[in-house]
Amino acid sequence: MVVRSLFSTLLYEAELGDGQMLGELAHSIRSLARDDAAGIGWSRDKGYRGYTSYASLNDLPRRDPGVADLGKLLTRHAAKFAEAASFNLGRKPRLDSLWVNLLKTGGNHSGHIHPHAIISGTFYVEVPPASGAIRFEDPRLPLMMAAPPREDSFVTVTPRPGLLLLWESWLRHEVLAGAGKGDRLSISFNFA
Repeated sequence: MVVRSLFSTLLYEAELGDGQMLGELAHSIRSLARDDAAGIGWSRDKGYRGYTSYASLNDLPRRDPGVADLGKLLTRHAAKFAEAASFNLGRKPRLDSLWVNLLKTGGNHSGHIHPHAIISGTFYVEVPPASGAIRFEDPRLPLMMAAPPREDSFVTVTPRPGLLLLWESWLRHEVLAGAGKGDRLSISFNFA
């Protein structure tokens, strides 16, 4: 008898950055959260508990040298992930979009995917203790019909400063509400 695992779902994890890099990125995120009126308004209108530049700024690597340096690092790691995932691209993945997030205590982000991208990810800059984790959903759930419950239908990753996560953009994920005191700062992105 043989039991094989088919169609695995990959999650790439790496530790990036030093204290200086994280400090510079944290300063940039807090500055944007204070000055980006369009992002502040969008976050308020959508009920986002904190701030995100998701719908307001699409040129952060050109605006901020620290974000540009991070973009170069992300591109190298996305190429490694694409190779591990056996993508047949014929070129390196291209950073398509990048946005910053400042999530307040108790904030969350409901389950979602990232359409029109091939690789998505998050880089954690500041993470107070007891911050909300990111949770990935087994992509087979909608197809399981009468299948019995499984213990591994969700995988939760506890964020920490300097942690980079990459996944295929179709993988449904969410940010759980945290009880940590202080802002959780992260940078999310997509590769095309």
